[in-house]
Amino acid sequence: MNIIDIIADDTITPVHYLEVGPADGRDIILLHGMKFTAETWQETGTLAILAEAGFHAIALELPGFGKSPAADQDPLQVLEDFINLRGLQQPVIIGPSMGGRVALEFAISRPQLAGALVLVGAVGVEENRDHLSGIDLPTLIVWGGEDAISPIANGHLLEQQINGSAFFAIDQAPHPCYLDQSAIWHEHLMAFLANLAS
Repeated sequence: MNIIDIIADDTITPVHYLEVGPADGRDIILLHGMKFTAETWQETGTLAILAEAGFHAIALELPGFGKSPAADQDPLQVLEDFINLRGLQQPVIIGPSMGGRVALEFAISRPQLAGALVLVGAVGVEENRDHLSGIDLPTLIVWGGEDAISPIANGHLLEQQINGSAFFAIDQAPHPCYLDQSAIWHEHLMAFLANLAS
C-alpha cells in the first residue's frame, strides 16, 4: 500500500492507494463503496486484469476508509489534488455506489480533469439529476438487476441523461454486482476500455 500526503489549509491528509501497471499506460482511478476499500479491487482481480492489459491503475482509499484516516476535506477536492500531485492525464474514473457518487459529482464539477466514467450502482443520482445532461464524457453504466440500494431506475436515468453513454444490467446481481458477477463485470469493463483506445 502506498501513501501520499494531500495538503490543504495547512492540514495534511495522508491518503493510501494501490498502484499497478506501467506508468505510461492509460491512467485509471478506482474508487470504492461505503463498505469497501482499495483492496477490494485486488480481491475481485480487477487490478491484476487492468495491469496485464497495460493500464496504469490506482485504487484510491478516500479519507475515513481503509487505511486513510478520516479528514474534513471534501472527497472531490482530495481526488482533484491526488490527480494533480500524481500528474495523471484525464484518468478513467471507476466508481461503485458511494464512489460512483464521487465520480459523478467530480465529472459535473471538474469535467476537464476526467477522461471517462464507469458508474456501478452509483448513489446520489437523483440528487444530481439536474446536472447529468451536462456530462460530456464516455460513460459506462453498470447495474445489478436486483440492486436494493440504488434502484435500477437510477441507471436508466443516467443512460437517458448522459449523451452517448452505454448501460448494462447484470441479471440477478445485487448492489455490488462487480463482486457478485466479476467475470461479467470484467468483460464489459475491458470492452469499454478497448473502445476508448480505438
